[in-house]
Amino acid sequence: MRIAAWSGPRNLSTAMMYSFGNRPDCDVMDEPFYAAFLARTGLPHPMREAVLASQPTEPEAVAALCAQEGNPHVYQKHMAQHMDGMPLGWAEGCAHVHLIRHPARVIASFREKHDALSEEAIAFAGQATLYDRLGGIVVDTEDLRRNPRAMLQKLCAEIGLPWSEAMLSWPAGGHQKDGVWAAHWYGAVHRSTGFAGPEGPMPEVDTPDLLRAALPFYEALRSRALRV
Repeated sequence: MRIAAWSGPRNLSTAMMYSFGNRPDCDVMDEPFYAAFLARTGLPHPMREAVLASQPTEPEAVAALCAQEGNPHVYQKHMAQHMDGMPLGWAEGCAHVHLIRHPARVIASFREKHDALSEEAIAFAGQATLYDRLGGIVVDTEDLRRNPRAMLQKLCAEIGLPWSEAMLSWPAGGHQKDGVWAAHWYGAVHRSTGFAGPEGPMPEVDTPDLLRAALPFYEALRSRALRV
């Protein structure tokens, strides 16, 4: 089974990759289109040159990698903001999972790591477009953090994957398939050994227009999210 997991930044996407990656029957891919995205856009992301050197930059070459089957399963972590103009034919036949998080929390978390904050960067509209095209299962990370076992069990049942207790924890220190950019972005999850508990109060943000633009897309996907 190929599992294509879609999210914007700061959506617990790495923790979810570690959860699936700790299964003995599941390989993982970490943001395979990142270098192709940077090559196409020219954006000055942290560790840009290292990312470009670490992955194929030709979209069709990346698509060919994503079309390969796992051993026996593969969990592909994809960022919605990377996919504008990228090929999607490889995604046919995948089980699609969409991770969402309240945009106020995304904005607050993103600003701690990168100052290029924009609608495109947090990718709520881009993820909604992918959902409309590909369909799939929506998981709100608020619900995931509240009850990881129940949410992961239900997700596995929905996509036809046998449940594994291994998904509830992972070793500290990262995964061997981490992208080179992990040194900048993955500090908190590298210190973790499982999903954190429920988040605290909603943060205030100083970009109200950006929050207002993102909320309708979040709320539309939230209305379709798995419930446990």
